[in-house]
Amino acid sequence: MKKLLAILLVSALAVPLEAVAAQKEKAKSKQTKAELIVVESGEYASGREDARLTAGLGQFLGMEPVVTKMTQLQAMQDETLANLDYSFLPLYLVKKTDEVRAKMELPLKQGIAQETADYIVLAHQTRTGVYTNKEAVNNVMEIFVMSQCPYGVMAENAVIEAKKSGEFPKDKVVKLRYIVNYDPARGFTSLHGSAEWEEDVRQLLIAKYYPKKLWQYLAIRNKDYRSSRWDKAMEEAGIDPKKIAKKFDKEGLELLKAEAAYGEAYGISASPTFLWEGKVLMDFGTAAQIEGFSFLVPSKARGAAAAPTGSC
Repeated sequence: MKKLLAILLVSALAVPLEAVAAQKEKAKSKQTKAELIVVESGEYASGREDARLTAGLGQFLGMEPVVTKMTQLQAMQDETLANLDYSFLPLYLVKKTDEVRAKMELPLKQGIAQETADYIVLAHQTRTGVYTNKEAVNNVMEIFVMSQCPYGVMAENAVIEAKKSGEFPKDKVVKLRYIVNYDPARGFTSLHGSAEWEEDVRQLLIAKYYPKKLWQYLAIRNKDYRSSRWDKAMEEAGIDPKKIAKKFDKEGLELLKAEAAYGEAYGISASPTFLWEGKVLMDFGTAAQIEGFSFLVPSKARGAAAAPTGSC
């Protein structure tokens, strides 16, 4: 899914938020106001207003954003808002005026935004949020990665070190997911090329046939995750590379197709992305706030400490 936030961060948020705030204060008396409604989750912090998106919208529109916050229940009691899609929160709404409509014309044409008679609707435009229509899977943290993304490797290494030190919570489970695109006509594509999705396949097969050795393999593989000698890493971890290679073309590719569909259902494209209990979409910072996962604080993540906080 296209994200308006990404566009705004490149353009409108090229300067620090502090500078944006100073510019806003200086120009406040001259600016037209943009009325925003942010429908928030009352249960999870990840489903609340995103200050970056709010500031970015203000800059993009050239207006001062005035935010009204609502819960889903409150919004659904308003007849002008009752029939909107609340499957992902926060949901951003911009009160429609002729000026707002003109400035949002391109996002509307691109499908990034939608419109009703009264509002421009910005659905699923934040990196973090809550899927209100998904069934909860208790105590499971899913980490979506690209196998050759340095930030995804950073997340994996944090888990590896937590398991090694005994810091990983015994009552919780972590499951790796893989970010890849699949088209029946073109096959698989991945940000870092075919070597990446091929490695995804191998890791999926290891998880299925050698589940107790997956993290041991990653501890070895992540030392040089772009090396072509994946077979050596498997042998060192006690995995038969021939068995994995034999299952690659049929079973392995089917597993990867399922991963592509799963990630698409959640609209996930950035590595790493964290999904808590099948409902709460998080980044490094918010995932580290879940009890037992403080080791995910980027400054504590080992193995890729030189890499800045970010995502692929």
